[in-house]
Order: sequence, then structure tokens, then C-alpha cells
Amino acid sequence: MDTGAVLDLMKQVAAEVITPRFRSLADGEVIEKNPGDLVTVADREAEVLITKALSAAYPDAVVLGEEAHAADGSILERYTAAEHAFTVDPVDGTKNFVHGNPDHAVMIAETVAGQTIRSWIWQPEHEIAWVAERGAGVERNGERVTRQPVAADDDPRGATSIWSLRGHALADLPALQPSWVCCGVDYPNLIEGKVDYILYSRSNAWDHAPGSLMVTEAGGFVGHLDGVEYGPRSTVPGLIVAADRTTYAAVARRMPQDLVPR
Repeated sequence: MDTGAVLDLMKQVAAEVITPRFRSLADGEVIEKNPGDLVTVADREAEVLITKALSAAYPDAVVLGEEAHAADGSILERYTAAEHAFTVDPVDGTKNFVHGNPDHAVMIAETVAGQTIRSWIWQPEHEIAWVAERGAGVERNGERVTRQPVAADDDPRGATSIWSLRGHALADLPALQPSWVCCGVDYPNLIEGKVDYILYSRSNAWDHAPGSLMVTEAGGFVGHLDGVEYGPRSTVPGLIVAADRTTYAAVARRMPQDLVPR
């Protein structure tokens, strides 16, 4: 499937099974997988449709869906070993979706030999599409986007979805603000300059493979606390998404290891 066809698939699936349920979820259509971890019928139906289409187009590729992983954790091993794979997050920001917040997204990433080569984010309620191809940049609704580095005399502004870190200041940096609790919104907002870095405790591929390629193609850097660049096969906790390498290094220097929950 060409890049446009994958985006069309995401839009079609969202229009069929996600958007009609936005602010219209019926009793029994929201399930708690784990305490505080929600899933809806929209997540599950969307993932099935996307996975079916990708598998038909690429029968030898492993498709790692968030909900498939919740049902069978062994799929992560097959994904990690696969030469060709896709990640699928059918409704990123499920809590937002459940509570009627438009900040949710459909996300897909394609990986080859452990590198993300293409990625897509579709924000159905905002009608904004983000698409990236390795070496070819990132586009917002078809227009090329880049991220300017943080000015040398500016203090980088940070955000996080880690509850224990909200309002916490890393040394002399401004206090961390809440993120949008949706990687499919967080990463684009960083590219657009709403924040300069974001901290995450987990590095799930379905959450971070799509946006990490976009941030990197826009001029930013995504890495772990120890300086190692993030890759879509990584399971190491603790992640810094930054507007540029200098900002990443400045945050990493100030980041106590024990601040990130394991």
C-alpha cells in the first residue's frame, strides 16, 4: 500500500467505527482491561479492520496492535524479531475518547529491520493528518513541517503524562505541565512548538514508533535517559522526546533516574 492508501484506510476506519461512537458510547462499550486502563469497542473493531487490511497487503509482515498485545503478549516477541512489521494503535488516547475529549488519534508505523520507515497519525475530530517517511520529512495535512531548535537563551518547556512528575521542576527548568495524554497529539504538538520536550515512563512501540519518526524527521531527537536513541524495538522504560539534541541533552542531565516509574 502506498503512503496515501494507508492514510485513507485510517480515515475510513475512523469514520466507520470510531467517530460514530465519540460522545455516544453505550453502556457496556467501555471495558477496564486493568485498573485505570480502558478499552472500548471502537478500539477493538478499528484494530481488527486495520490489521486485516495491512495483513492482506503484506502477508509476511507482523502487525503489532495494542489490543492484540493485551490479549496475547507473545506477539511482542514476533514483532521484535520480524524483518517487516507494523504497529497499530487504533484509538490512542482512549481515556480522552471515553470522556468526550477530541484529543485522540489513530496511529500506524511501519518498520523494516528494526527501523521505522513510515508513520501516520490521524486525528479524526481535528481532521489533521500527520505523515512521515524516513529521509523525506514529515507533513501536516500535506504540508512539510519542521521544528526549530530551542533558542540558546530560552529555558525549554516540558510536559509529561506521568502523574508524579506533573508540576515537578527538573533542577532549574520550568515546572512540567500536563501533556495531552495522547501520543498522537503530544508528538505533533511538540513539532508545532507548544512544548519543547516530553517525558514518558514507557516506550511501547504502538505509542512511540509513529511520533518518534515524525519528531526526528522534523529535526528533533527521541532517546532514553542514558543517551541511547529510541528505536521501535525498545522496551527500556524512560523516554525523552525533544525539539533538538541540545534540549534532549539538557533534560537528560537534569533527569534523576528514580523519577521515572518502572
